[in-house]
Amino acid sequence: RTPVREALRDLARDQLVEVYPRRGIVVSGVDADDLAELSEVRVMLESQAARLAAIRREPQDLAETIGLLDELARLPGAHDERQLIELDQRIHRHVYRCAHNAFLEETLERHYVLTLRIWHLALDRVDCLQDAVDEHRELLEAIRDGEGARAAAVMRAHVVAFERSMRTVL
Repeated sequence: RTPVREALRDLARDQLVEVYPRRGIVVSGVDADDLAELSEVRVMLESQAARLAAIRREPQDLAETIGLLDELARLPGAHDERQLIELDQRIHRHVYRCAHNAFLEETLERHYVLTLRIWHLALDRVDCLQDAVDEHRELLEAIRDGEGARAAAVMRAHVVAFERSMRTVL
């Protein structure tokens, strides 16, 4: 019983479930207000992480950045939605790691889990997948080239575009 309670406590902390004492637990809903608040935080923190990633990237970070760019270049024209979500996760988490700030990485990871939930809820109704691929490519190129201001601007635009596209389907 203890592992289940701990798991449910973690889900509640991550705002994925709502706990009603002595009544039960339900999956929490997602609405336009949640999306706006999440995006507000992501715009600030992820653009800063992208800027830091471009400035602080180390040789192994650069190698991984180039590897991710190669993966993006090899994507087929018709995108597999699940493959794109997996690649999106790897790219965002790569940016968080390249910032070399454990507190920022941990905070962004918690928010990214909520973003993934929205992705999964809306992915089949969104038409901007190629735009997201292009934004990721531009972001990784800015990090590869060590251009912090450009990386921050691209990430900011990427998060804003995500919110805009999700808002139309929520």
